[in-house]
Amino acid sequence: MDSVRILYWTPFFLPDVGGIETLVAKILPMLRQRGYEVIVVTSHGKYDVPDETNYCGIPVYRFHTRSALGKGNLPEILKIKQRVARLKQSFRPHLTHIHISDPSAFFHVNTQSAYPTPTLATFHSLLSFQSAANGSDSLLAKIINTADFVSTVSRYVLTEICKASPAVKGRSTVIYNGIDLLDKTPEPLAFDPPRIVCIGRLIRKKGFDLAIAAFHSVVARFPQARLTIIGDGPLRAELTQQAAALGLSDAVEFTGAVKPEEVYSILNRSTVAVLASRRVQENGSDGFMYSEGFPMVALEAALMGRPTIATSVAGLPEAVLHNQTGLIVEEGNRQALADAIVYLLSNRDVAFSLGRSGRLRVIDTFDLEKCVDSYDNLYRRLVSRTSRDPASQDDKS
Repeated sequence: MDSVRILYWTPFFLPDVGGIETLVAKILPMLRQRGYEVIVVTSHGKYDVPDETNYCGIPVYRFHTRSALGKGNLPEILKIKQRVARLKQSFRPHLTHIHISDPSAFFHVNTQSAYPTPTLATFHSLLSFQSAANGSDSLLAKIINTADFVSTVSRYVLTEICKASPAVKGRSTVIYNGIDLLDKTPEPLAFDPPRIVCIGRLIRKKGFDLAIAAFHSVVARFPQARLTIIGDGPLRAELTQQAAALGLSDAVEFTGAVKPEEVYSILNRSTVAVLASRRVQENGSDGFMYSEGFPMVALEAALMGRPTIATSVAGLPEAVLHNQTGLIVEEGNRQALADAIVYLLSNRDVAFSLGRSGRLRVIDTFDLEKCVDSYDNLYRRLVSRTSRDPASQDDKS
């Protein structure tokens, strides 16, 4: 076998911007450099993008998966299934790698017979899929039970999946998300004025309302402090009103969505990063339920030497080590969050030490090359196992 063909399935892709999108955009060219032949299957996301595009020489095929499932549009669901089946038969992949963060996996599961391949399912969070196309959690169980191998982005997610499906223990592993270390030189922490930064989609699970409420107490101690909120989402107007009601309009900046490179620039001008996530099952605008996973923001902040304050939610304590690379506070505790911010602003040597340790840990543990190495090794194991099977697709053809 000269090259390995990977059907790479991701819920979103550029120009949508988020943790998975940023990660995948970095991984795909690296896989191509390693000799893999890759195509991407994804949704149309928020943008009016053609059904077929190209990224760094990699074909990208887009389907209206989210709207079809969210609306229970059965004719459209059938049409997408037929198109996906034809694509699989045409590309003839050796392996399908599917990132799980929304229900679009429905279309992979229901077209497996068109061209059976080993499947690697990577879970970025814990999900509850609810739609007219499938029962409450039947899709989630089907993905877990039929995947040849399961990887997760944190020990927390893997532990929870194993609780629900103990049989997955023998065919699962944790592969932490990686981050590109190139050209990321941190500036000294900014204390004049102190700058707090929060990054993410403006939805309830991210806890931006808690961060703003905590910041109100911080300003009482540090009147010159500033809070920058990077991202956009359905709660922007509500959060803007909250800041105004607390008299913080001049101290809280909402940047909206920014390009990944701009995130690093803003982090480099900040003092402390805050992730105030809460445990919540949250309905998205498309009717599906989402929960927190392992935010890349924690790694981005640490790479820039910024101490991070995070809540004790999901995989966050794995990304932010308490009293080593940042501080972990009780979920939903506004005062504890405020106290932690004040503590770091009042103890610059501690803030510097935590930030420095965080950067060193990211370089040692979360290098993108190590992440790709892990997937590379897993791909080859799964494909090799199939190629030894006389019933494999290539042997049949």
